[in-house]
Amino acid sequence: MGYSTSFYEDAGLASVDSFDLTMGQYALGAIGTIGSWFMMRYIGRRDLYFFGGCALLTLLLIIGCTSFAGNKASEWAIGSMLLVFTFTYDLTVGPVCYSLVAELPSTRLRAKSIVLARNVYNVGGIVSNIITNYQLTTTAWNWGAKSGFFWAGSCLIFVTWMYFRLPEPKGESETKTSTMITRD
Repeated sequence: MGYSTSFYEDAGLASVDSFDLTMGQYALGAIGTIGSWFMMRYIGRRDLYFFGGCALLTLLLIIGCTSFAGNKASEWAIGSMLLVFTFTYDLTVGPVCYSLVAELPSTRLRAKSIVLARNVYNVGGIVSNIITNYQLTTTAWNWGAKSGFFWAGSCLIFVTWMYFRLPEPKGESETKTSTMITRD
């Protein structure tokens, strides 16, 4: 979403409209992040992360499919879906990953696990930024909104992993704390 303004312009929207959509995107992102604080408490981290990933997968497929229409209405539909994508990401996957990285490792390995996860994230960000530039640039691959299919494929891999491998840490710290108090 860091390329959203240029993405909107490449999709055919005017510069003013692209900028306005980007500002709306940042506002929705902030609202989604604040909403995630409350949802994590009641829904649980795993469910929020998994169902958020499923919603993002669906949105990416919709964006990719809409790109085939190629008219003004589809450009606005893609822009709107990107706003929904940002809100959904910031309500679910975005903030929850930081909670999971801090809660899942054992106390003894927590610092090392967080450093390793952050480094993998940084390397992944470099690769993602390079690929995204090629996908969106008209002088390179020029995929435009069809790049939603590529990211939907990678999202499907992660959603499958989440379903089978991601544990639920909700309530773990309370259980550990109450066990420690009982023993004392």
